[in-house]
Amino acid sequence: MKDRVSSDNEVYEIKKTVLKSPIIFAGFVGAGLVGTLAVGCMIDKLKMKEIAYLRSKHLPPSTVFMQGRLRHPFRLYSNDDGTICAVICEITLPFGLHDIVNTILDWAEKNGSHEIVILDGVASTSHDDKAFCAAEEDLCRVMEDNDIKMIPQGFITGVAGGLLNECLVRKIQGVTLLVKANEKGPDPLAAATLVKAVNRAYDMNIDTSSLRKEKKRIDADFKELSDKYTEHRKIDSNMYM
Repeated sequence: MKDRVSSDNEVYEIKKTVLKSPIIFAGFVGAGLVGTLAVGCMIDKLKMKEIAYLRSKHLPPSTVFMQGRLRHPFRLYSNDDGTICAVICEITLPFGLHDIVNTILDWAEKNGSHEIVILDGVASTSHDDKAFCAAEEDLCRVMEDNDIKMIPQGFITGVAGGLLNECLVRKIQGVTLLVKANEKGPDPLAAATLVKAVNRAYDMNIDTSSLRKEKKRIDADFKELSDKYTEHRKIDSNMYM
């Protein structure tokens, strides 16, 4: 089952799911790995199932092992109701971002999605347990009502920035939720702050205790990925203020 976008980029469906204009949460490799950790937590706690993965000539020739399990590095998930989707990528993406962004958004629009939420981190020496947002004005007001402050200025690069930029010219709303995160290693506490912000803004009740309790395991499991992010920091997704 394939949703073919082009010969070089496609969303390859492995599980047929009826999607109902889902809101899409996306996490990519960034500061503290908070995007991937937060989205991974959501996938686990909402018992989401893998439905597809991205094939692209621009993906580095690598795969991902987590606790001995082999999996594709760029995956798409859905809850049973088809109302929430997740996009997660556990490798850095230095090339072909325009093609990758358009492939993902074409798939999102085809499935009736009207909103994509990027979860990401801002490299910092300390975490302050606060969440911030960047979006169009009306959505920023909604976020501020949920104790998520608007970032007054800055820029976002990488695949996260590409998705948000392309949303401005499409019929899909883009927003990013951000936290200050450890610039040198995985930051599960900052990821938990992101998930709590999602709970407030989107009326969810996702348990974040595993992120807080399993910090040592997470640090060990994601150390290599964090090191690779540090190597590619200048070209990877980040927010500068």
